[in-house]
Amino acid sequence: MSRTTARRPTPSRPRTVRKAGPLLWLARAVAVPLLGWMLGLIWFSLTLPGPAPLSVKSDGVVVLTGGAGRFQRGLAVVEAGAARRMLISGVGRTTSRRQLAAAFGVSKRRLNSTDLGYEAVDTRSNAEETARWVAQHEFRSIRLVTSAGHMRRARLELSRVLPADVKVLSDAVPSEPKAHGLAFEYSKWLLRRGALLLGAA
Repeated sequence: MSRTTARRPTPSRPRTVRKAGPLLWLARAVAVPLLGWMLGLIWFSLTLPGPAPLSVKSDGVVVLTGGAGRFQRGLAVVEAGAARRMLISGVGRTTSRRQLAAAFGVSKRRLNSTDLGYEAVDTRSNAEETARWVAQHEFRSIRLVTSAGHMRRARLELSRVLPADVKVLSDAVPSEPKAHGLAFEYSKWLLRRGALLLGAA
């Protein structure tokens, strides 16, 4: 009777680990910054500033044109005695104080403490116009009125041109920004912040 010889199992060869190809490295290079951008956007949207109490006083109030409720908020600040004077930055060159009052349904008399800024066309020039106005009136503190999503970028530009000892109080107008609008504002703030860190004007 013949004996059957049991075969020993052949040891398996170690699998060769494939090196990551160029496409995988490219995917990783895109995924990491994208994840960081998305996490930053979540932080940006969850930490939007709100309105400041009228009990806090500043020398002046600056209203940046471009959104609903900003002018009314600035006027309320002045009439509550929370600021002595108001600048509306970014007004159309042909707009008069009378036309502005008529557009918002208020008397021209209520704008006696209001200055119209005609030079600004964007957030950067808003800041430069504000800095000139602050210097002219020798103000040491201002209240900044703009939308919540725009506030960080507006303050970033102001920090570039205002003296360090001028205090800026954020007074964001309540709104319900859409997701794409917030993403756009966040991206612009992020890019501008990066440019300033790199020394761009």
